[in-house]
Amino acid sequence: MILVTGATGHIGNVLVRKLLERGEKVRVLILPGESRAPLQGLNVEAVEGDVLDTSTLFKAFRGVRGVFHLAGIISIMPGSNPFVRKVNVEGTRNVMKVAKEMRVGKVVYTSSIHAIRRIEDGMIDESLPFDPDNPYGEYDRSKAEATLEVQKAAHAGLEAVIVCPTGVIGPYDFRGSMMGDVIRGAAQRKPTLYVDGAYDFVDVRDVVNGMIAAYEKGRRGESYILSGHKISVRYLLETVREITGHPFIQMKVPFDLAKFAARFTPWYYRRSKAIPRFTPYSLEVLQSNCNISHAKATRELDYRPRNLYETIADTVKWFFENRQLLANH
Repeated sequence: MILVTGATGHIGNVLVRKLLERGEKVRVLILPGESRAPLQGLNVEAVEGDVLDTSTLFKAFRGVRGVFHLAGIISIMPGSNPFVRKVNVEGTRNVMKVAKEMRVGKVVYTSSIHAIRRIEDGMIDESLPFDPDNPYGEYDRSKAEATLEVQKAAHAGLEAVIVCPTGVIGPYDFRGSMMGDVIRGAAQRKPTLYVDGAYDFVDVRDVVNGMIAAYEKGRRGESYILSGHKISVRYLLETVREITGHPFIQMKVPFDLAKFAARFTPWYYRRSKAIPRFTPYSLEVLQSNCNISHAKATRELDYRPRNLYETIADTVKWFFENRQLLANH
């Protein structure tokens, strides 16, 4: 039995599908009241619980030989956020503690490329440390701190490995990730604002393949960057246009203007309770160093990400095939 936390998320539900395809029995940890739509029709055992409640974790971990820990809170808002830190750090600490006590065979923790120390130039790889003092956002700091907790557990004897994906895109994006919504909007010929910038994007299915390889071959306490290919936002939009064969209005926003406007968007998101998309953090990411190496994962895990044209084409196709389903959620 394999346990997956955060199974309803983008990476999580694709991981569950892949594990089932491989013939694994899968148990998922679901928050009480959480929508199970991304797992609809999948033959999984669902256990209600919370990574902040160790009593429910002990129940979920019973009879489990492996754990993929993905549950966490993503935030691109500025300033401190005690809840983000609580879930990401304390929740991960709880998972490691229970995994050790229940003698779980192996744990794969999904960290983030943003947990690694930023450098302005040069190649980003696993030789760089995780940075709990990262100045860019609470999410980055919390993921770094959580990752250090996993390393600490590994040094104490737990068979735990860490994977660090970059910008994940691809099909089965039920909740609408930031870049998923950009692709979806462009595919539906909606006018699209964009800012000059680029990032390393990776197919969710390749991330999942890398995670399973880390479970099978990853070395205890080691981290593996699961990156893809560096592309610009403009290239992404042009690729959607090429795939659909339909033009749509693209409006480039000058970076300085976007930077000025981004000072006020956090206030708007807090007042409206809308999902944050455009903040100083998201702008910083598009202008940051995105020369990211997956050489270690390729060498040790045989990780080989596909061409992003295929990813974008499959994402557009999935959005169109599931248009009705997505409209209802």
